[in-house]
Amino acid sequence: MNVLITGNSSGLGLGLTEVFLEQGAIVRGLSRRGCPLKTERRDSHDEALRDQRVDLGDLNKIVPALEAVMSDAHRLDVVILNAGVLGKIQAMHQTDVHDLEHLYRVNVWANKVILDWLIESAMPVDQIVAISSGAGINMHYGWGGYAMSKASINHLIHLYAEEMPQTHLLAYAPGLVDTPMQDYLCHDVDTGEFPSVQKLVDAKGTEHMPDSHEAARQLLALLPDLKANHPSGGFVDVRHL
Repeated sequence: MNVLITGNSSGLGLGLTEVFLEQGAIVRGLSRRGCPLKTERRDSHDEALRDQRVDLGDLNKIVPALEAVMSDAHRLDVVILNAGVLGKIQAMHQTDVHDLEHLYRVNVWANKVILDWLIESAMPVDQIVAISSGAGINMHYGWGGYAMSKASINHLIHLYAEEMPQTHLLAYAPGLVDTPMQDYLCHDVDTGEFPSVQKLVDAKGTEHMPDSHEAARQLLALLPDLKANHPSGGFVDVRHL
């Protein structure tokens, strides 16, 4: 199995990389810091991990990185568009438009660049999953640019499903996952001002917020069902399955 994962230096992307490697896949990763497994582990997985460091917020650098990491690939079974940044939880009128521009470059436009390259290179791809969020549906106060960008991802996937008829595309919300993003949300955000964050604080350290490895296992197990039972271009929240 050939897999491409963005944002695999930490969090869910790292968990997905670990789980796919455990299943014998060849994993190709793109991330700003690089996947730590590439330097920490020197075992049978090392040859199966192809990794390129690239700042996905610098759109001009994505295609050269893609070409490098995909140089010996003839097809992809799964693409996980996972990379994303949260931004600050704050009132929308306090959010600088330049911060929003950067957030959109990473969370939305980088994915467009990748999808365009896959189409233009005629790379056969069986399944694409873009990591979305319930925030893109709920639009709670304070989530501003992050919520907007995830809503945009949902629409982007819907639009590209029409242009990639041989590929199954889906926007997927993985639910609560214990990642470094949660450390900021649970420790640095005033839940009095932003009450929607309280449920994250309550869930951290419980079964309701699995670690990234467990969330990755769940997604991997769901991939056949997502393709078979959900129309291409749709949005699925794991909490509603």
